[in-house]
Amino acid sequence: MKEKTRRDLTLTVLFVIFAAILLQVANVKFDSYQKQVLSLMAIYGIMAVSLNLVNGITGVFSLGHAGFILLGAYTSALLTIPPEQKAMIFIIEPAHPLIANLHTDFFTATIVAGLVSALGAFIIGFPVLRLSGDYLAIASLGFSEVLRILALNLQSITNGSLGLKGIPNYTNIWWSWGWLLVTVLFVVSLVKSSYGRALLAIRENPIAAEAMGINVFKHTLLSFVISAFFAGVSGSLYAHWLTTIDPRITTFGPVLTYYVLIMVVLGGLGSVSGSIIGAILFAFLMEWLRMFEQPFTLFGRQYPAIQGMRMLVLSVLFVVTMIVWKRGLFGRAEITWDGIIKLLKKFRRSGSK
Repeated sequence: MKEKTRRDLTLTVLFVIFAAILLQVANVKFDSYQKQVLSLMAIYGIMAVSLNLVNGITGVFSLGHAGFILLGAYTSALLTIPPEQKAMIFIIEPAHPLIANLHTDFFTATIVAGLVSALGAFIIGFPVLRLSGDYLAIASLGFSEVLRILALNLQSITNGSLGLKGIPNYTNIWWSWGWLLVTVLFVVSLVKSSYGRALLAIRENPIAAEAMGINVFKHTLLSFVISAFFAGVSGSLYAHWLTTIDPRITTFGPVLTYYVLIMVVLGGLGSVSGSIIGAILFAFLMEWLRMFEQPFTLFGRQYPAIQGMRMLVLSVLFVVTMIVWKRGLFGRAEITWDGIIKLLKKFRRSGSK
């Protein structure tokens, strides 16, 4: 058992080093657009893994993820924008004295963004997590919309409908993929701990878990808070990737939650590996399918540009995937070194024949 653990740890370290080398090559060889897409893949990965901790691993159906991402985005943006720039941005109403002179580095702002989102989850979790099923989903979605409306109307704090512009472009390949690595390591370690086994028991049967002595509410709240923390981190990265944020429904509204939910379901509810693959596929398809919103040729026939066509194509692909793989690409399975080694041995045997 110890030899297997040592082998897995060695292979994981080698894989991380190899991935870092590939990212460095991409950082040197890719153009700015390709690097932006690569960073977005990792940001989506953090969003998907954090939501999967609640929806897939704990079995709680939450639709309020966009609210925590919004909290993280605004918190970090207000901390990294210099005071003199805030004075120029807040045109209709001056910035509130509590935030006017706040300024810190990107790493600190990201940590604070995660903590603020976690605090929001802790506050809202007490009443909301006593519900279940559709009621919980509706309540969490309502909480997300309340935050968005507050951001739209708190003029002296969020700049209202004008949003925050000129946010420093700090998010790059290293920040995004580095935070994805931290998120995955933390969530995987949590799932393999006694707390993680309790969360899995709650997912399978909360009544039986309660009967076995597991405090269902406490563990569910813990999962909710941790998920919100990493959602806030992804919000910080997302804000400094966009460099401008506003509370419009298309940026931090329910649409963003649905996007993240698609990534999770596509990869497989309960699978951390699946969430990452689903996020990467979603980010890639969202960019690649832009060609359908330009004039294009298909089977020798010219078609005009159709706005929103990529979402239609993506929806069709998603429906087809759900028909073929009802539990997503991975289901609840994970990519493990044992599975990879068995697969390589199988290919070697088939190749030798």
